[in-house]
Amino acid sequence: MDNKSELMTTCNPHISVTCESGGELKRTLNSRIISMIALGGSIGTGLFLASGYGVHTAGPGGAVVAYGVIAFMVYWIMTGLTEMAAYMPVTGSFETYSTKYVDPALGFAIGWNYWFTWAVCLGSEVIAGGMLMKYWFPDSSVTLWSGLFLLILTCLNLFSARAFGEAEYVFAGIKVVTVIVFLIVGALMIFGIVGGHAIGLSNYVSPFPSGFTGILMIAFSAAFSLGGTELLGIAAGESENPEVTVPKANKSLMWRIVLFYIGAIFVVGAIIPWQEAGIDISPFTLVFEKSGIPYAADILNFVIITSVLSCGNSGTYAATRLLYALAKGNKAPAFLGKVSQNGVPVNALLFTVAIGAFSFLTGFYAESTVYMWLLALSGLTTLFTWLGISYTHLRFRKIYLAEHGNLSGLKYVSPWYPWGSIAALIICSIVTIGTFLDPESRLSVYLGVPAFLILLFGYKIKYKTKMVPIPQRKQY
Repeated sequence: MDNKSELMTTCNPHISVTCESGGELKRTLNSRIISMIALGGSIGTGLFLASGYGVHTAGPGGAVVAYGVIAFMVYWIMTGLTEMAAYMPVTGSFETYSTKYVDPALGFAIGWNYWFTWAVCLGSEVIAGGMLMKYWFPDSSVTLWSGLFLLILTCLNLFSARAFGEAEYVFAGIKVVTVIVFLIVGALMIFGIVGGHAIGLSNYVSPFPSGFTGILMIAFSAAFSLGGTELLGIAAGESENPEVTVPKANKSLMWRIVLFYIGAIFVVGAIIPWQEAGIDISPFTLVFEKSGIPYAADILNFVIITSVLSCGNSGTYAATRLLYALAKGNKAPAFLGKVSQNGVPVNALLFTVAIGAFSFLTGFYAESTVYMWLLALSGLTTLFTWLGISYTHLRFRKIYLAEHGNLSGLKYVSPWYPWGSIAALIICSIVTIGTFLDPESRLSVYLGVPAFLILLFGYKIKYKTKMVPIPQRKQY
């Protein structure tokens, strides 16, 4: 089957939206890559660095609770997204679903907001990579390393979706192996098999030094750390067999998040006293150093650089595909919808990289002003996206049942409907309010919320859009 016929048959004929037909985007991401994208998207610098901040702020027990609640919330969100993605596997993903099942204005706001965040994050990630390289090359230029990383990520995404996928598979694989080794070494240290003496669980005698306030303060950090899992929905648009691969990848997501994230946070809290944890040094580095593993700092520096490149790689892919989908839906200039012979939205990619490069330059020359504003504007995007996915899923199910009468036509059915999506809406809202408690995240609220509302209501007023009505249920 050629790409054109494959794309046309994969798109659901009952959905009245434009599918990726015409042999443009190519379905070249197989099950192996899709599963690793889903897993790798939830393991990043948020785990390797921000976990220390979480333990320090909320204590070991508070960090475990905060990350645990967010992990369950993410799983509930992903079951809803998987239900929609398996039924309608398009590159626009939650932007397209919000447009069709809620309001075109919501799709516009979520799409542009999500694109902007990843474009800015691309700049911040290459800066972080350049700074990490100075550990080995202290006299080298951060700007030079950052520019090199930006070029590498651009080339990986310029070749094809498969090139992005294979690169992400390698990047994510390194992260997964590192976390597994960390969990094993940490467990051995707790029981005294490694490190000379049994550390035990004495740090959990006073697990909540900051009480509920501390838990709420790091909930935003936990959400940021687990952001990226929604990439699974975007990748469905170029998956070889999305009706099978997307539910399969989501099925194992929860236990992997619990094992890797909650397990890692638990180990960090057990080995490092909460007063000593922080973001100056990766808690992973501290644990490896306490274990006596040689070259611990070098190993972790390499892994974190890999994580940075992975995040930049995924972010470039996600932003490019969202911008392409916006162009195809007449929500962005038409030239951004152009696709190369390799199946890459090349103009959308280059435009995204250009904004990433601008962010990257302001990070050096206007760090305290423009760069901080850019980061703040993108700070709440993950929460806005998750809120949109959860609300859209509630309406998607109602509209689907009204049109079809039963759920037999769905390739995957969320087992948590409607309570999973409702719980996700409530938790996301609480976390958003909780950002006011953390001085580090307040600027995100002050800039991010107005920007999102301007996009939403600006589009709604200009094009006079209305909420998509839920039809009366047909009789079968």
